[in-house]
Amino acid sequence: MPIYEYWCDNCRRTMSSYQQGFHAPAPACPGCGKAGLSRVFSAFSVGRTHRDVYESILSDRQLTRGMMRNDPRALAEWNRRMSGGEKSPPEYEEITDRMDKGEWPATQIEQKKREKSGRRSGESKSS
Repeated sequence: MPIYEYWCDNCRRTMSSYQQGFHAPAPACPGCGKAGLSRVFSAFSVGRTHRDVYESILSDRQLTRGMMRNDPRALAEWNRRMSGGEKSPPEYEEITDRMDKGEWPATQIEQKKREKSGRRSGESKSS
């Protein structure tokens, strides 16, 4: 839902409100309770899409070269960019930290899977 800004002539304040659409009725002023606020022109922002982020990654020659060389540091950077700054779970951060150091944590991941399933290193599922 978009956020619209409104002006109250009565108490001379600006307020913001989430609205269902452009033609939704104006809310009452939270300060004085007056109905019929005036919508004002305000700034807006447009978030980057995954496609924008992906195109940015593809235009980064150093990063794409690292990905082609199967460099774990490049994959960690790709993951950071694709996440859009969202907080990752601690396990994921641990893996990304290892990749930043140039390690492929696949061996450690397999070991943790075996520990959770109760198998020891070298045992097969049928053992």
